[in-house]
Amino acid sequence: MRSSPSRTSGSRGDWRLAAALAVIMAVGGLVAFTQFSGGGEPSSSDDVALAGARRCVVPREAQASGARARSGWYIDRQGATQHIDDGEVQVSSQLRRRCAGNWARPSVNPSATTDPVATTDPNAGGGQNGGGQNGGDNGGDNGGQNGGDNGGQTPAPSTSTSAPPAPLEILGNNCDNSTLAPHDGFQNGNRCVSTAFGEVAESESNPSLLITEAPEQVGVNEAFEIQVSTRNLVRDRFLAAGQGGYYLESSFLNEDGITRGHAHTACRILASTDEAPDPAPAPAFFVATEDGQGGRTPDTFTVRVPGLPAGLAQCAVWAGDGSHRIPMMQRAQQTPAFDVVRIQVG
Repeated sequence: MRSSPSRTSGSRGDWRLAAALAVIMAVGGLVAFTQFSGGGEPSSSDDVALAGARRCVVPREAQASGARARSGWYIDRQGATQHIDDGEVQVSSQLRRRCAGNWARPSVNPSATTDPVATTDPNAGGGQNGGGQNGGDNGGDNGGQNGGDNGGQTPAPSTSTSAPPAPLEILGNNCDNSTLAPHDGFQNGNRCVSTAFGEVAESESNPSLLITEAPEQVGVNEAFEIQVSTRNLVRDRFLAAGQGGYYLESSFLNEDGITRGHAHTACRILASTDEAPDPAPAPAFFVATEDGQGGRTPDTFTVRVPGLPAGLAQCAVWAGDGSHRIPMMQRAQQTPAFDVVRIQVG
């Protein structure tokens, strides 16, 4: 008479199945983390985009398959609110307080203007090769294609009854309610500047700047040159800050809709590359370029640096309007007209 399978053999089979699942989970999690951290390039069929309209979640990537969710926000591990793109999706102060330090499953932000897409959490076991697109708690993370709680049925879509965010509160747009002394055009702090921002150009006419040539290493006190290209900047307007022209004049465009201003170049020796430098000391080198050149098409000017002390120099070039502010941009996500290089001196 044949004997029935013992409990021991059945337990051994269960153990093997659990081990196989653990390997699949580990591989899936590794793939997800590698792609999130930039260790692997997505295939041409992948459309990797940031998942917006999420609350109380760490940064995530998502396969959107066509719909790109590039607006939204999330709260990072330090409790800081990170606004994706230009902040179109608002987050109320009440929600920010509730989310700080509390990590929850992804849920839809009721004020989102784009549909959320499937997410892949780099910290979860499930990934691109195992995580479920509609997985719920312990479902998608553990490799189920449509697993819900503990691998069960697909959970119902999350709904929110949160009230819409309150209108943006403006602290002020002039110095009427400021307790600080008025700014007088000289380089003094702890003042309030009442000068109007002035004119801003169309996005295609906003200034841009690029350092096109600079040495990687020079000797101590050895002269060198930095070549700079600007676009959409007429370098014909400079109010000397030392003569009371600082933050004194609004921005103005010429007849072609191009910003009038100049360019600054400064080099400072970095005390450390591990933390932001002290902003107070004067740089080792500074010059403002007002040569009457520039316009809609790119052109190049050259700055001659007479020499620097030993160390790692940070040399920056940035555009300025008539009274030294970086020119405004039509859209918040446009890169301002500046560039930086590091040069080893010594």
